[in-house]
Amino acid sequence: MTSAPILIVSGTNRPGSNTLKLSNVILGHYQKLNVAAEIYSLCDLPAAIFEPAAYAQKPAAFVAVQQKVLAAPGMHVVTPEYNGSFPGVLKYFIDMLKFPESFDHKPVAFTGGANGMFGALRPVEQLQHIFGYRNAHVYPDRVFIPSAKTKFDEAGLMTDDAINQRLAVQAAGFAVFIGKLRAS
Repeated sequence: MTSAPILIVSGTNRPGSNTLKLSNVILGHYQKLNVAAEIYSLCDLPAAIFEPAAYAQKPAAFVAVQQKVLAAPGMHVVTPEYNGSFPGVLKYFIDMLKFPESFDHKPVAFTGGANGMFGALRPVEQLQHIFGYRNAHVYPDRVFIPSAKTKFDEAGLMTDDAINQRLAVQAAGFAVFIGKLRAS
C-alpha cells in the first residue's frame, strides 16, 4: 500500500472512552492483516489548537497532526453518539484541518458505537455528508455498534464475536478499497 499508516481517528476526547477501546479493536484487525495503521485519539489534541488564534495560524503542535492526516492513505473514523450527533470536538478537529487537501480524494471508513439501540447511525451518516462535501471517497461498509458499553471486557477486548467479525470484514475491505483507489 504505502509506508504511511491508515489513520484511525478515535473521535472523542473523553478519557477512557468506549470509542478508544473500539479504535484499539479495529487497530488489531489491521495488524492481523499486516496493514500499517495507527490511532490518533482526540484526547491528544494539543491545547493550543483551542486558542482563537489557531484559526489563522495553526500551532506547531498541530502541524504534526495535520501531516499525519495528509500522509495517511486512508482514514478510519470511529465515532460515538453524543446528543444525536457526533462530538463537537470531532467537528472542530475536521474544521482545523487544511481545506480542501486534507480529505480530497482520501478514502474514509466509518464505525459508530453508542449506548443506544442505533449504534451511532446518525453521527456516521452526518459525518458521511461532511466528508462527501470535502470530496473524500466514502467506503460504503459501515459498522454500527449498539449498547457499546456492554461489548468490552475489563481489558478493553471485544466480547461480541459477531460484531468483532464485522469489524474484521470492514478493515479487510477498507484496506482493499484503499489499494484499488491508489492503483487507479
